[in-house]
Amino acid sequence: MEVNKIYQGNTLEVVKTFPDNCIDCCITSPPYWSLRDYEIEGQLGLEKTPEEYVSKMVDVFREVKRVLKKEATLWLNLGDSYTAGGNGGGLKPKDLCGIPWRVAFALQSGGWYLRSDIIWSKPNPMPESVTDRPTRAHEYIFLLTKSKKYFYNAEAIKEPSIYFDDYRKNRVKENHKSAPTAERNGIRPVYKDARSYDGKHSDKQRGHGRRHAGFNDRWDFMNKKEQCFAMRNKRDVWIVATKPFKEAHFATFPTKLIEPCVLAGCPEGGIILDPFMGSGTTGNVARKFDRNYVGIELNPQYIKIAEKRISKEDNLFNGGHS
Repeated sequence: MEVNKIYQGNTLEVVKTFPDNCIDCCITSPPYWSLRDYEIEGQLGLEKTPEEYVSKMVDVFREVKRVLKKEATLWLNLGDSYTAGGNGGGLKPKDLCGIPWRVAFALQSGGWYLRSDIIWSKPNPMPESVTDRPTRAHEYIFLLTKSKKYFYNAEAIKEPSIYFDDYRKNRVKENHKSAPTAERNGIRPVYKDARSYDGKHSDKQRGHGRRHAGFNDRWDFMNKKEQCFAMRNKRDVWIVATKPFKEAHFATFPTKLIEPCVLAGCPEGGIILDPFMGSGTTGNVARKFDRNYVGIELNPQYIKIAEKRISKEDNLFNGGHS
């Protein structure tokens, strides 16, 4: 198995040629069921029933599990679909199929640890001409692991916290007509460092709004750097806008969605597998953050697009940029 290479072929057959316990992380988005015809022989996603699709996913990820190291993680992005008619499994016309959860539960039954269901919230979803239900604006990313204990770098993906908790902020707004705005008193901005915060705010401003003893005690206990850098564990709702990639097919997922998976799920210098490489987003982000990749893609045209895209990132990477 060569790293930083995209293998052309059927995913299941290619993965079978890889050795055991050689991959640090898998990040991928398989073709969704019953949504698109990529017009290439052997493609997944056109199975007649959800059960058949789920069965094929289980087969693929059984082999993926074999090649992953004991401490590896799998980040699996899946979207859902509706039936046009009866498609087995007790589904009726217009039923939401629940494909992501069907796959997740099947993998769990196959020995995977299902650790998190991450909601990818899309502020700019694809418009839908429906009038009898809400427009879909989310997909799932499932975090699954091979073992009970695994590599997960929570520090690498921590996000800015708020110094006034949401409960207190909302309570103040509800109980007082003249309650301060979030900008003034609800959320304290996060600055690059403590000095930049001190330089932009007077002592009066820095103390503004600290009206409860409990909060004052917590605030005073923190040093200035901690006050400006208060961070929290990343939540399981990720708001990431979709972004078109003009050279690729329209099922590309954005790099901002993949970055936390790479940073948290794979150690520096490790190997990330994407068994459904598509336009190369996983490989592109892997190289950006000093990781290696192994890709598999059935469509040779997509491989050319992905290789061109990743080579640009490699040029930046080799030039000392991250």
